Amino acid sequence: MAGKCGRPAKNKNNNDSKQAIINATIALIKESGSDSITVRKVCEKAGLSIGTFYHYFRDKDDLMMYFLRETSFEKIDLQTVISDVAGRISELYMCLVNRYIELGLDFMKSFYSTGNKSLSAYMGEKDGAFEAGTVMARCEMELHAASKAGYLKSSADIHCLSMDICTIVKGCVFEWCLNNAKMDVHTTLYRIIKNYLFPYTSA
Repeated sequence: MAGKCGRPAKNKNNNDSKQAIINATIALIKESGSDSITVRKVCEKAGLSIGTFYHYFRDKDDLMMYFLRETSFEKIDLQTVISDVAGRISELYMCLVNRYIELGLDFMKSFYSTGNKSLSAYMGEKDGAFEAGTVMARCEMELHAASKAGYLKSSADIHCLSMDICTIVKGCVFEWCLNNAKMDVHTTLYRIIKNYLFPYTSA
C-alpha cells in the first residue's frame, strides 16, 4: 500500500474515500480509456482532494496496479488436482480473468491496451523473475510442483513455460475483447493451455 502522503477527506471515512477513487477510475476508463487517466481527473470525478488521493496511491501507475494486485495469488486455494496440469493452471488464471470480466467489457477494452504501462509491468518479469504474489509467480510454482510430482517432463524449462502461458492468457483476453465477450474464455483457455503443455507432459 502507498505511504501516507496526505490526509483523507474529513467528510468520508477511509474505506469510502479509497473506494470513491477506484469507482471514479473505473468510470473514467470506460468513458475515455486508460491512457486518459490522470490524478486530477480521478479526483475531480471522485469529488476528493489530490491530497486524499496520495493518502492511498503513490501516483497514477500505482492506482492502475490496484486492479491487478488486489488479489494475491500466492496462497489462493485451487481445487483442480495437480495431475491435471492444464486444468489447474487454467483455474489459476481464471481467477484473474474473472476479475476482468466483473469489471466489464468496456473497462477491459480500454484497460487492456499497449499503452497501459501498469499492465505490461505486472504481466512481465524483472531481472529474469516474476514478482512474488503475482499470478505468473504462482503459475511457475505450480509447474515446478507438477514437474516434481512427475506430471511434467524434467527437461521442461519451467520459467519459459510460465512466460508462454502468460502470453496465451493475454491473447485469450484480447480475443474475448475483440469478440465483445461472446467467447467462452474458460473453455478456450483450457484447450489452448492443454494443447501447449501436451509435449511436456509425462507419458
